[in-house]
Amino acid sequence: MKIEFRLITAAVIATILISPIAAPADTRSRPLNEDAAVHLLERTLKRDRVYEKRISLGCITYDTEETTDSYFQFALREKHDAKCGGDPETSPVVKRYRVHRRSGKIEQWEAASDTWHAYKGAQTK
Repeated sequence: MKIEFRLITAAVIATILISPIAAPADTRSRPLNEDAAVHLLERTLKRDRVYEKRISLGCITYDTEETTDSYFQFALREKHDAKCGGDPETSPVVKRYRVHRRSGKIEQWEAASDTWHAYKGAQTK
């Protein structure tokens, strides 16, 4: 009886210890907050060099337009100042993006069709 109990106990402990290794890892244990979402978007755009030939990322601001339980919606706007040039009274929208809180997936707004699509990376240029 003691041997069976020990074998069952050992099997349970082994299962508990091994299951986190065998189970697929959750890439995001907590939903993104607004700062993490804008940081992810900025890193992604920089990595993909989306605006490299169009505008310096130092001359872009990230304005939060909408916050839901599912995503943050950001408008990338041109920054107009002495360094970046342009009329300081205006800040035209360059593009709009949504960053999903749980998955970190990015969508971009297509003005022509007034719809949201998966982020296209280099094709956004």
